[in-house]
Amino acid sequence: QVQLVESGGGLVQAGGSLRLSCAASGRIFEINAMGWYRQAPGKQRELVATITRAGSTNYADSVKGRFTISRDNTKKTVYVQMNSLKPDDTAVYYCNCNARYNLGWPFRDYWGQGTQVTVSS
Repeated sequence: QVQLVESGGGLVQAGGSLRLSCAASGRIFEINAMGWYRQAPGKQRELVATITRAGSTNYADSVKGRFTISRDNTKKTVYVQMNSLKPDDTAVYYCNCNARYNLGWPFRDYWGQGTQVTVSS
């Protein structure tokens, strides 16, 4: 099994910054893509940003230019630096990774428990 542990959430004023971290642990043979998703109250979970093992990134239009995703493959950790935060960014942020625990086994998605980000106006 793969465990994902997120950290870095909290309360911040509009215009402020936060950095989220997510470390993967457990029986991991290989990690493919990693990413961040978020879910606001009453809304569906949505993509924030993803990053491939090679470092290619993809962002939701709503966060482009404000958020930066990165990863450290040696530490099995993904980060998202969130700048110029807005009240609309308030949500529970979930870490995701696509991994397999042995050669020849299929990749599957794993999720963290979520960390709350609240942006006050």
